[in-house]
Amino acid sequence: MPATTLTASALLLDMDGTLVDSDAVVERCWQRWALRQGLDPEAVLKVVHGRQGYATMAVLLPDRPMEQNHADNRVMLAEETADTDGVVPIGGAPAFMDAIAALPHALVTSADRALSEARMTAAGLRMPEFRVTAESVGASKPDPEGFLKGAAGLGFGPADCIVFEDSEAGIAAGRAAGMRVVGVGPRAADLSPDAHVEDLTQIRVEAAADGSALLHISTH
Repeated sequence: MPATTLTASALLLDMDGTLVDSDAVVERCWQRWALRQGLDPEAVLKVVHGRQGYATMAVLLPDRPMEQNHADNRVMLAEETADTDGVVPIGGAPAFMDAIAALPHALVTSADRALSEARMTAAGLRMPEFRVTAESVGASKPDPEGFLKGAAGLGFGPADCIVFEDSEAGIAAGRAAGMRVVGVGPRAADLSPDAHVEDLTQIRVEAAADGSALLHISTH
């Protein structure tokens, strides 16, 4: 089968939809919120992925005070953190996380620290030592702040990093940061990432002699 090889000094990993399949929880919580606001749940679910909750609410209810969005988001985060029913690893994620354990990598997620720990634990995945969570940034994806902080924290420039993302907001953030992007899953397929995989079983990781990561990506 054909394959692409990408080389990077550091890997920056989104969580939801990239390492962890949390769609069931996300959809339950956002459908409830949509109904409370009198919004069409299906329309809401088209825009929720990848952003922090308050930023999604601002898109959906542009005339509402931002303080109300932040208040609703705190409730939403508590609901999502308490609900791990159906949270499972994306295909190939456990082996992928094992394969990159000795390579520079960071989690860059729109979830806060408590939610990211709850979901990574529920999915049985190792939490990266370095992580950029909602508390760490002033702006949500698609703003590149999170990925730029991830790169800086690991000590590398944007051009040396590869982002793993599933959502439109996340891929836009990676691009705005000046990084290459591997798109994961169905949401990423039409967003023209540098490479696309259905899940992480399509990636074989090799450590190069200089400590960088070689990503062998099969395109079946």
